[in-house]
Amino acid sequence: MARWLQAHGHSVLVEEEAGVDGVPSAAGCDIAGHADLLVVLGGDGTLIHAAGLCGRQEVPILGVNLGTLGFMTEVPRDRALPMLEKALKGELAVSRRMMFDVEARAGDNVLISGSVLNDAVVSKNALSRLAALEVTVDGRPATTYEADGIIVATPTGSTAYSLSAAGPIVIPALDAVVLTPICPHALTQRPLVLPPSSVVRVRVASRGEMFVTLDGTSGRPLELGHEVIIQQSKHRTLILRNPELDHFTILREKLSWGTR
Repeated sequence: MARWLQAHGHSVLVEEEAGVDGVPSAAGCDIAGHADLLVVLGGDGTLIHAAGLCGRQEVPILGVNLGTLGFMTEVPRDRALPMLEKALKGELAVSRRMMFDVEARAGDNVLISGSVLNDAVVSKNALSRLAALEVTVDGRPATTYEADGIIVATPTGSTAYSLSAAGPIVIPALDAVVLTPICPHALTQRPLVLPPSSVVRVRVASRGEMFVTLDGTSGRPLELGHEVIIQQSKHRTLILRNPELDHFTILREKLSWGTR
């Protein structure tokens, strides 16, 4: 791919952490600042990694699936170069994916912060008792989940961890906030879909070893009284769409959706 791009007059940079020899490289955190297009070769986890490298720069991402599932990396390997050519000509539609800004706080002290494309998860460790997690929405008490944890997911993340915890599938074109409890103690505590403008606060209301994880890549322990604040980000992840697929095709192919 690098040789193809160079032969067509384009400059190429590869993330130096990938260890690819014979191609110009740069630190991953610097690539988005030099790029008009990011090409991801891997699976959905690699694309989430690339989205994190963008920071607040909205650089289009073309995902070529070299992994297993491939919800976001929509381009199959054998179609990589034709789709890359279309991307360079501006012929591919852009899916502007909603993201969250997340902060974990102990009073006024920020413990960890970042932006997520998939989800923020507050969960206990394997040996802890059920957690009590107080949830407020836009400053108003919503409920206290007694559960192993809670997933706050974007529409993109609705088909990730949230789905495996029985959360709803939300089409990525729809902006929304999905709250999915993990193994709730009461079966009456069900997943909840909120407007995109909602500000969600999750407060740890029980003792035990708790953890907050951002997109499965970074996190830190939480203690009694610590809060995690999740709200819509001002910036988005731009994913170039494969015109040969639509979201329902992906659901049918990847999840065997609708089959018996």
